[in-house]
Amino acid sequence: MIPQQLIEAKRDGAELPAEDLRAFLKAYESGAVAEEQMSALLMAVFFRGLSEDELSTLTDTMLLSGTLLDFSELPGPCVDKHSTGGVGDKVSLVLAPLVAELGAFVPMMSGRGLGHTGGTLDKLEAMRGFRTRMPLAEFRRVLSDVGCAMIGQTPEIAPLDGRLYALRDVTGTVASIPLISASIMSKKLAEGLSGLVLDVKVGRGAFLPDLEDARLLAETMVGLGSRRSLPVTALLTAMDRPLGVAVGNGLEVREALECLRGGGPPSLREITVALAAEMVVACGLGTDPAAIRSRAESTLESGAALARFARMVEAQGGPGGIDGGRDPCESAPHVEELCADRAAVVEVVDPKSLGYGLIRLGGGRTRREQSIDPRVGFEILVSPGDTVEEGQPLARVHAARAADLIVGRQVALDAIGLVDADGELDSPLPLLLGRVGTDCAPQETSSL
Repeated sequence: MIPQQLIEAKRDGAELPAEDLRAFLKAYESGAVAEEQMSALLMAVFFRGLSEDELSTLTDTMLLSGTLLDFSELPGPCVDKHSTGGVGDKVSLVLAPLVAELGAFVPMMSGRGLGHTGGTLDKLEAMRGFRTRMPLAEFRRVLSDVGCAMIGQTPEIAPLDGRLYALRDVTGTVASIPLISASIMSKKLAEGLSGLVLDVKVGRGAFLPDLEDARLLAETMVGLGSRRSLPVTALLTAMDRPLGVAVGNGLEVREALECLRGGGPPSLREITVALAAEMVVACGLGTDPAAIRSRAESTLESGAALARFARMVEAQGGPGGIDGGRDPCESAPHVEELCADRAAVVEVVDPKSLGYGLIRLGGGRTRREQSIDPRVGFEILVSPGDTVEEGQPLARVHAARAADLIVGRQVALDAIGLVDADGELDSPLPLLLGRVGTDCAPQETSSL
């Protein structure tokens, strides 16, 4: 089938034979299929979806375009977590050392901020000297020595996905459930994992605000793992407000350290412990999630996970002494506390507004090549449903320049919606909204 015929077939809703789709993708890799033709196929997929077999072919072709990692020489199973992205989501910084302390190896490959959502790599790089890029041999050594290592996607892993993602980013085809699923799973299947856990965000601060869309994404990725004998579990978690207090890279590192010391916001701790239990079960190191959650809580309280995180940071070029209280991040020179102008109830804390506000302060990107300021951000001191008194602190703005405080002040006050105490409120979403696992994944998906 020539490229135009294949594009027309998908445009008209036909299911593409595996050999034709695979040949088209390989021709794109070699340059025989033009960017315009690949863009046209992506748009056809965006509107027509993919059958289960088409999705499997796309995922496999991206997976096999690069190196497949093998950690079978390690004396324990490997497990990873992927989040679909949110605001204030610093879970990975706590989760990786925690799960390593519970007995698994965690080779975590993470991403940068995208749109209004933050990125784990940007948070890690807020620590002076921390290296998120390293040769795979060094990544393997840190993983073996420490039990966890955290880097960005390397050029060797699923390079076809990298090219397709860049094309989707400029052609309006990012928000496609089958394309998102294939992109995520092609990279994770390349990691040589014994188990994978997905944190699929739901709510106004997520890429998929609707619960049913998020559930379909989770089911699709769980199904892809099941077809390749990889245990995959997804937790559906709330992103209708920021996770925790801190929004901003350095501030979020400090909050993660609080959690690793046994403190921190209860919401961050609850999500992290729930994901840790799922990861331990997924890689075969336990069968009782409640008992594992209890062990995880005790591990955070003991400081053992903090010590392991400190070892990882130092092994990857970051500052030593974090477990002794050393602050690894620089502080913004200008901080302003914002207070309530009246007695009221917090109706909403809009995570998307805060995410875009962070970009305006210089803590996020509008272009991939931009550098960011890890010092800036927000501390949100209230949650939806809280009653506040006049003069009570609502938020703090951390800015690089005094003039930026004006911008940050407006962003924070607009994001925190206050209503009179006698007004009606919608209840915030529960933190944990559901679970999708291999045992409940759909066996047939006609068109995604």
